[in-house]
Amino acid sequence: MRPIPTCLLSGDGPERVSHGHDPDRFVQIGSLTKVLTGTALMRLAEAKTLELADPVERWLPVPPGTGITLLHLAEHTSGLPRLPPGLSGRDPYASFDDAALRALCGRLKALTVREPGTEEEYSNFGYAVLGAALVAATGQPYERVVREQVLNPLGIDAMAVQPPADRRLCATGLFGRERKPWTMQGAILPAGGMWATPRAAARLLTGLLVERELGAPAPSWQHSGTVTWHNGATRDASVFAGALPDGRWVLVHQLGGSPDATDAVGVRHLIPPKAA
Repeated sequence: MRPIPTCLLSGDGPERVSHGHDPDRFVQIGSLTKVLTGTALMRLAEAKTLELADPVERWLPVPPGTGITLLHLAEHTSGLPRLPPGLSGRDPYASFDDAALRALCGRLKALTVREPGTEEEYSNFGYAVLGAALVAATGQPYERVVREQVLNPLGIDAMAVQPPADRRLCATGLFGRERKPWTMQGAILPAGGMWATPRAAARLLTGLLVERELGAPAPSWQHSGTVTWHNGATRDASVFAGALPDGRWVLVHQLGGSPDATDAVGVRHLIPPKAA
C-alpha cells in the first residue's frame, strides 16, 4: 500500500505532516466549502440583504410553489437529492455549469424527493442552488461573496477558487505524475469547489467554531454527540474539521486513501479510544 500524504493540525499538540504533504500549499477541501456558503448566508441575512425564509424563486428562475427556502437549502432539508441529475464520467462536475443549473431550476419541484422541511438529506445539489441564490442576491461572484462575508473578517488569504498552479498540491499516481483533480469551478463551486492551505482551513475552523468570531455557527456544520464538524472529499483529497465544546479542535487533510479514514483520524484525535 502506498503511503498517504497526511497533514494534521490541532490546538493541543504539534502539527503532524507526513509523506510529502504541506500545510502551506493549496489543496482541495471539497464539501468543507459548504461552511463558507452557509456562513455567508447567515451574514447576509443579518445584514438584511436577504431573508432566511426567502423562497428560492425570489432569487433564481424557479417556478413558484416549490416551498423551498434558503434556510431549507442550508439545513439540507430542501427535499432535493444529494447530487444534480446527469452527472457522469471521470470528472463528473466538469459540465455542470451555470447554464446546466439554471435549466434544472426550471423544473426544481419535479426534482425534489420529499416535501421541503420534513427530513434532512445531505445535498450537494441544494448547496449549488444556495450558492447561486447568494450570487444573485449580492450581484457578486461566489468567491467575492465568501471573501467579503467570511474570509476577510477572519483574516484568511489562502483560500481560492483557482490557486496559483505552483502552489497547488495534488495526489500523484504510481510513477509520481500529478493526478488531475476534479473540475469544480462551475455551478458546484459553493458545494465543494474551493482550495485552501490546511493552515487556512484550520483558521476557518477555529474562527467559526472555537472563537466564534462571526457569531453562532452556520447550519452547514454537522453535529455528532459533542463534536461539531464538517468533512469534504473530491477524487483524491479529503478533509475533516471538527471541534469540541471545550475548545479542542483538529483539521486533517489527506491526499489519496479513503475519506472515511480521514474522518476516523480526526475523530480519534478529538475523542481518543478508551484504553483497554
